[in-house]
Amino acid sequence: MYQAILPLIPEGASRINEFVSVCRTEKSWTYFFYDQPVYRHDPGDRTGFYLTACQMIVAGLCRECEILEVFGVPKRTLDNWQDKYRRGGISSFFRRPVRKKKSTVLTPEVLEQAQRLLDEGLGRGQIAEELCVKPCTLRKAISDHRLHERKRRCGTTKSERTVRDAEAAAGMGTACTRLDERFLAALGGLSGAKSLFQSSLSVPRGGVLCALPALLENGLLMGVDEHLCAIRGYYTQYHILLLLGLMALCRIKTVEKLSWESSGEMGILLGLDRAPEVHCLRRKMDEMAGEDNAEIWAAHLSRYWMELNPDACGYLYVDGHVSVYHGGQTELPRRYVSRQRLCLRGISNYWVNDMLGCPFFVVEKQIDSGLLAALREDIVPRLLRDVPGQPSERELADDPFLCRFVIVFDREGYSPEFFREMWVEYRIACLSYHKHQGGDWPVEFFAEHKVTLAHGETVDMRLAEMGTYVGSGGAGLWMREIRKLSETGHQTAIIGTVFKPTMALLSPRMFARWCQENFFGYMMEHFAIDLLMEHGTETFHGTEKVVNPEWRDLEKQRSSITGKLRHRRAKFAELSMNPEEEDDVKRHLNWENSKAALLEDIRQYESRLEEVKTHAKETPRHITWSELPVGRKFNKLATSRKRLAETVKMIAYRAETAMAGILCGPTTSNSEARAILRSMFKNEADILPGEDGKSLRVIIHGAPTPAANRVISKLLDHLNQTETEYPGTNLRMIFEAAARPPPE
Repeated sequence: MYQAILPLIPEGASRINEFVSVCRTEKSWTYFFYDQPVYRHDPGDRTGFYLTACQMIVAGLCRECEILEVFGVPKRTLDNWQDKYRRGGISSFFRRPVRKKKSTVLTPEVLEQAQRLLDEGLGRGQIAEELCVKPCTLRKAISDHRLHERKRRCGTTKSERTVRDAEAAAGMGTACTRLDERFLAALGGLSGAKSLFQSSLSVPRGGVLCALPALLENGLLMGVDEHLCAIRGYYTQYHILLLLGLMALCRIKTVEKLSWESSGEMGILLGLDRAPEVHCLRRKMDEMAGEDNAEIWAAHLSRYWMELNPDACGYLYVDGHVSVYHGGQTELPRRYVSRQRLCLRGISNYWVNDMLGCPFFVVEKQIDSGLLAALREDIVPRLLRDVPGQPSERELADDPFLCRFVIVFDREGYSPEFFREMWVEYRIACLSYHKHQGGDWPVEFFAEHKVTLAHGETVDMRLAEMGTYVGSGGAGLWMREIRKLSETGHQTAIIGTVFKPTMALLSPRMFARWCQENFFGYMMEHFAIDLLMEHGTETFHGTEKVVNPEWRDLEKQRSSITGKLRHRRAKFAELSMNPEEEDDVKRHLNWENSKAALLEDIRQYESRLEEVKTHAKETPRHITWSELPVGRKFNKLATSRKRLAETVKMIAYRAETAMAGILCGPTTSNSEARAILRSMFKNEADILPGEDGKSLRVIIHGAPTPAANRVISKLLDHLNQTETEYPGTNLRMIFEAAARPPPE
């Protein structure tokens, strides 16, 4: 009879299974099979441990799961050592690794280029992308001292700047840290502070500095010294215009809202200790825009934009926009506001834009006689003077269908007399929708055409055209009429005196008028073009024509009498058609009395109506402002400051449009590009002047999504190619992203 062998485990040993145990001390690890030691290695011998474990597993002394449970080693690592043991045996554990061939990626020439880029302050990711090497390769070269990375200069944090600005409040004012220059400016010894930058981290709205090249390219500081009044003091004209442009892009819509922004942080964007206070900014704007200087500067920029893109001046879009006035300082005339469908007091602004909606100029009319009057008196004379590339008189005489340029407007300006006047006197073509298009054309007249829209999209349209005589007698004119047939069968008629282009090229020009409507909506929402910038009134020159209030009162009386007369005539006709029976004497008598009373009222109202009409004919409909009775006179709103801010907002819109055009692509629409820009303008940025005093690095913090980071990186690369210098300095601006986006 056999007796089972009892396992004998040494004292202090850890049990692996019922046969194998391990005793771990500071000097050695010893493995026992029953009570017999079979393996031993040092505590720190990693190779000896895995060799022992593999031998025990292969010999069947224990299982893999038991080793994992007792020693807590990674299963993947243990599997790799077992594969190595099975392939090469014990000798594979002690074989020296074959030394790899020395890398030839970082050649001496590449190392020299990498060191130069590191000295310039570029990040590792940018250098790796520039030299087409892996980031880990560059990191290893830096760690083994083949490359030397210069430590980045640190700047002040937002918390440190907040404390510094608050401490300055005990002296001259919040964030007023450049005391010497401010004292000199107050005493007249300094005409404008210089823009000086210090290393600043996480500057709020610092991303808006990326728009500076586009703002300067669109004329933000062009002609300022010649056309705007000079100002004295700590802030210069450049500082004020730069601040207004950055405020517009950051959607700080009014000067008053600037008081809710950190003045010290806004000052960093200008290279100053702080931005001007609200009252100071208003005063500086009034000084610059006084004596119609803002209007003169706006006209100068309009000519510059037209000369910059003469092709866009071939088709000019004109439309009116009413800025409603709710104040009580003056009683402006009422006008119809289409978006509210009401007659309200306000200012009519007639905008002239290109095909994509970018503005050229605006004509303000506080006394408005309509679109046609604005075209005749203000817009057409200015266009004849400013539009570049107009054909000569000889070219116009040689080609009877050639025009100077084309004016596009909606049905408000439809007038055959105006079309004839523009074409016969100036050879200016007009294009509009037909106001009285008559019956539909036969469907067989229409054919499919490929049409390219304003933003480059290609669509199919069913178009047809014919010549149409519009007007009566000798005042009429043969015009070109193009119709578009929709899928529902509706026909949209376009009429004009544009004879050269084909209808496939001309029809999208008319439909592009919606770009101007979209411009109004975008400017109202994001740039607040309807808000007044100042409170105050001015007197008119006296020669402006206004509606005669006496004639208006007569028109109100005529309308009231006509309504009452119409009501009584209808009542009289109803009684005449329903006579009462003569058998009922009482009811018949009441019927006759009612008819007699109505007939008497009708005759009285007809007599009064004739008197009012006669008086209205003798009363002039329009008189000059100086001829108004004293109690009926009204003043115009002061808008010089608003005109200056409005011009800067036009520059900001054109700059944003240009930047959005860079971002647009197959996966990024125009609206998405503008949304990305609005987000970037509000992002924080690190503003770091170079040690050589010749550069200014603007490091933009990341966008919310990788896709946005990619398109922003594309924009920054384009901006760096412009080599823009910050105004008033010799600092070349370098734009970077805080983190390079991952590849698509």
